[in-house]
Amino acid sequence: MSENKEKKLENAEEQKKEAPKTEINELTPDQKLKESEDKLLRSLAEIENQRRRFEKEIKDAFEFGFFNFAKESLAILDNLQRAKDAIKNDKILKDNKDLDKFLENINIIEKDLISIFQRNNIIKIEAKGKKFDPNLHQAMTEIEDANSEPGIVVQEIQTGYMLGERLLRPALVGVAKKKNS
Repeated sequence: MSENKEKKLENAEEQKKEAPKTEINELTPDQKLKESEDKLLRSLAEIENQRRRFEKEIKDAFEFGFFNFAKESLAILDNLQRAKDAIKNDKILKDNKDLDKFLENINIIEKDLISIFQRNNIIKIEAKGKKFDPNLHQAMTEIEDANSEPGIVVQEIQTGYMLGERLLRPALVGVAKKKNS
């Protein structure tokens, strides 16, 4: 029987320990209201953050898709400019009477394409005569030039472009260096 008494005492002590816990866990209506308000505000904040994240992801996806299209469209402008240069430098084509009309049409197409680029915030990087900037330029060669300070772009091999604040294509340039004496 002593074992039964000990078990009853232990059970009684456990019940005493549990009783205060249940009293502590019971919240007043004001505390429950504040807790519910807090949960509601946190949920609303989380929903707002998620909405902003989704908007940014949609914007980024749109810009990325346009970025690739714009980058590939630069090849059209490059080829038009190469065609003009090739025609102007060809001795046989210079004698052709219809060449001026053809060049005029190429110029119109080129101007239209440049206009489309400008409307879509594709901006040409001005490189020649500017200080070399590795964020905008890609140095292809160094050129000894007594008339220019070292680090100045003296030759533009291929035009660079920006899409808003983002680099679309770096300008390929030749940079001045000190002339060896």
